[in-house]
Amino acid sequence: MQQSLITIAYIAASALFILSLGGLSRQETARRGNWYGIIGMVIALVATGAAMNVGGLPVLAAALVPGLIIGAILASRVQMTSMPELVAILHSFVGLAAVLVGFATYIGPHAQMTAAEKNLHTAEIFIGICIGSITFTGSVIAFLKLRGSLSGKPLIIPARHMINLIMLLVTIGLGVAFFMAPNEATGQWPLLIATVLTGILGVHFIMAIGGADMPVVVSMLNSYSGWAAAAAGFMLSNDLLIITGALVGSSGAILSYIMCKGMNRSFVSVMLGGFGTEGGAPAAAGSAPAGEVHSVDAESAAAMLQQSKKVIIIPGYGLAVAQAQHSLAEVVKILKEGGTEVKFAIHPVAGRLPGHMNVLLAEANIPYDIVFEMDEINNEFPSTDVAWVIGANDIVNPSALDDPASPIAGMPVLHVWEARDVIVMKRGMASGYAGVDNPLFYNENTLMLFGDAKKVVDEILTAMRN
Repeated sequence: MQQSLITIAYIAASALFILSLGGLSRQETARRGNWYGIIGMVIALVATGAAMNVGGLPVLAAALVPGLIIGAILASRVQMTSMPELVAILHSFVGLAAVLVGFATYIGPHAQMTAAEKNLHTAEIFIGICIGSITFTGSVIAFLKLRGSLSGKPLIIPARHMINLIMLLVTIGLGVAFFMAPNEATGQWPLLIATVLTGILGVHFIMAIGGADMPVVVSMLNSYSGWAAAAAGFMLSNDLLIITGALVGSSGAILSYIMCKGMNRSFVSVMLGGFGTEGGAPAAAGSAPAGEVHSVDAESAAAMLQQSKKVIIIPGYGLAVAQAQHSLAEVVKILKEGGTEVKFAIHPVAGRLPGHMNVLLAEANIPYDIVFEMDEINNEFPSTDVAWVIGANDIVNPSALDDPASPIAGMPVLHVWEARDVIVMKRGMASGYAGVDNPLFYNENTLMLFGDAKKVVDEILTAMRN
């Protein structure tokens, strides 16, 4: 009877996790999807506790209670700009858990198995530990890069692809040795060496990836953590963990594909690394397009916006860093009250996390119905009076279409230059994460508004109120 109830609880939790993913796919249903996930996890935890021996419950509580407290504190205090690094470090915990579960499963007592079952179980342990090790170390490096503790520039060492290939082949050889080991004592050494080697591989993979690809890296590590969790589920014979891990792993892989498509890059090219810089670097000498920069002040920009019939706002990571979304929401409210049609254009890789800009705008209570994805709004720029770019760079760079030699050639971008006028807000003329200059800044219809996004948006808001 108890086992049947636990099975039903696992099925209910799995269904809620699927509904959660479905809800999180749209802004309008994201809050509901979040609640589905929370309820599903509560059910899963209760069912897992019910399946344990009474003697193990104090140990479970000793792990859960501090985790709940720490998680609640971190979630309540984290800023939107710090969300990518928080996600990265959480992925590392999943990878580490898979490694620890693998070793515990291998070393600890296990039930009698047939030869086929034992072989399958051995393979599960080795694969799970290797995926977990790569996820753990790779996520730690991603966290340090996103936090700024490590440079966002790609670390390119000679013959790095050959080194990766050799480490991968050695890992496969260690897997064969582990599989053929006559006993656990003999098998521990190839397993331990493979764990260290795949950990080094994870570090090398992420160190070679530049800042321009970090949104894809976060999504990719999300997929890795899901497969690591699924591997842990196989090792523990836990159906719910297998289902949950597969959901996270597959959805992360699909999201990585979407992100790569949004950057016109293949997943393989991202993994090979070497693209982009840490951002904020000046353009290379002689690479700047010829032209004159036209600037504008906040008061004149406010007048232009208020006199426009249609305005499209393009948010970027600079908006998130400056925390200007709440002031921007007030500006949008004034414009709409004055009869101006206002829309937001969101590029798939805007920010440093998938959906970063959508969450940022939702945090400021900007209506969902005026926020559009790139493919939905790109054809509206020719009928737009002002395209207002706030803290974005590479995603509005016409070189992606006009310059076949550009590093971002072929990348889908927002066609802001087709608007009657363009206002670009930036701190200075530095290049974006791709490390290339932007010809948009020199167009005749482009006006540059320099300064901190929060300060400048506040000045625009004050001018509009006056």
